[in-house]
Amino acid sequence: MTDPVYTPPKVWKWNKEMGGTWGSLNRPVAGSTHDHELPVGKHPLQLYSLATPNGVKVTVMLEELLALGHSGAEYDAHLIRIRKGDQFGSGFVEINPNSKIPALVDHSTPTPTRVFESGAILLYLAEKFDAFLPTDFTARTECLSWLFWQMGSTPYLGGGFGHFYSYSPDKYEYPIDRYAMEVKRQLDVLDRHLADKQFMCGDDFTIADMAIWPWYGALVANRVYQAAEFLSAHEYTHVMRWNNQIAVRPAVKRGRIVNRVSGRPDQQLHERHDASDFETRTQDKLAATE
Repeated sequence: MTDPVYTPPKVWKWNKEMGGTWGSLNRPVAGSTHDHELPVGKHPLQLYSLATPNGVKVTVMLEELLALGHSGAEYDAHLIRIRKGDQFGSGFVEINPNSKIPALVDHSTPTPTRVFESGAILLYLAEKFDAFLPTDFTARTECLSWLFWQMGSTPYLGGGFGHFYSYSPDKYEYPIDRYAMEVKRQLDVLDRHLADKQFMCGDDFTIADMAIWPWYGALVANRVYQAAEFLSAHEYTHVMRWNNQIAVRPAVKRGRIVNRVSGRPDQQLHERHDASDFETRTQDKLAATE
């Protein structure tokens, strides 16, 4: 079937709600839609997030820092339900004027420091705790190159392929083919790079892995968009090996379930305010006490 032909008007106007999963939330203006003060917990680091791939990057980083013994990385993770529009509340917009999760506030600084954009948060935490970022100039540059590769490449995976393959109210051949081709090219980039490397930057697990894994590891493991078969993900054997190696890290397992609101109840920890919450506050544990 040929996709219907659309002739753009001379000037675009927002005069109708777009369909699909996010249609009722999307709008062409920034700023808050309602007043809502954000909670502040007991730890210096306050995270406001949801366990999307971008959110998982940061909770994995925080759990990895704690596993290394960095007690200053203790954090409260508050749930932002983006399908309900929590990201447009006034308190959240003060932290991130772009209204996207995750957003972090560091209360250990002389005045609270806000950090938004997941890549910026990873870099901020890596520099603050001197961890998961190489100190050698050349190795650091390589690591940052892959961090920014993810930030620049993933919009084609999420906003492009993921949207048209999974979220669009109608399926059209051209955009799905266009973005599937690009995503497969990106997987090939990763597969070739990982052919002779344990992690993205060699033998050490870094913020480059933390940035890329929640998206591309989840993609080949069929945890996002349910498109692994469609994309022949099994062909990218080095990416598959890399994904499996990261997925079994204890801190990654913990980070993956923080602020998660879907899937198995034992894999959902809606909010994290203490290390003991993993044992007592997952949804299966809470249901058992009701």
